[in-house]
Amino acid sequence: MASPPVPNHVSENIETIAQLTAVSGSRVSRHQRAIEALTRHLGRPRTLYTLVGAAIVWVLYNATAKYTGCPILDHPPFFALQGVMTGYAAIVATTVLTAQNRLNHEAERRAHLELQVILVAEQKATKIIALLEELRRDLPNVRDRRDAVADAMQQRANPADVLSALENTLESSYSEPATAVETSGATNSSSPSTSGLGGSGEGSK
Repeated sequence: MASPPVPNHVSENIETIAQLTAVSGSRVSRHQRAIEALTRHLGRPRTLYTLVGAAIVWVLYNATAKYTGCPILDHPPFFALQGVMTGYAAIVATTVLTAQNRLNHEAERRAHLELQVILVAEQKATKIIALLEELRRDLPNVRDRRDAVADAMQQRANPADVLSALENTLESSYSEPATAVETSGATNSSSPSTSGLGGSGEGSK
């Protein structure tokens, strides 16, 4: 079944992404590829089933060997099995960390590229708005008026200022629920003492 046609600009974007992916993949060493392939293999469900099944068979065999007359390979509490599992866990953890390290580096590079594209798009949008406002002021058949929103959108946003405002907003949103909880807790703690004073007063009367 043939894929539906897409516009030319979409095809160009797809080709660009494919080229970036190919360039990123060409930088990966042979050892890194082998480790990532091993990580993908170990992350499959059948690997877990095989591991659990082998452990069960090993335990059952050594637990029933003295009754069947077979040689006991690993006496309870199965230190050999524990050593194998520990070594397997160390290998899996190392391979996962090795693969994750490269993926984190790749994600960071893509985040930087995405940020750069967003900044360029913001610059272009700001320039377009400024040109439209200039064209509107120059057209004789259009009433010249001040648009506060358009004037604000002509100014480029400083990423550092945006980040600072975002962090301040998040910090205030996190601190407000905690303050509300502390206030409600203080109110609840003072209520029993107030009721106790009321009760003692009534008793004295």
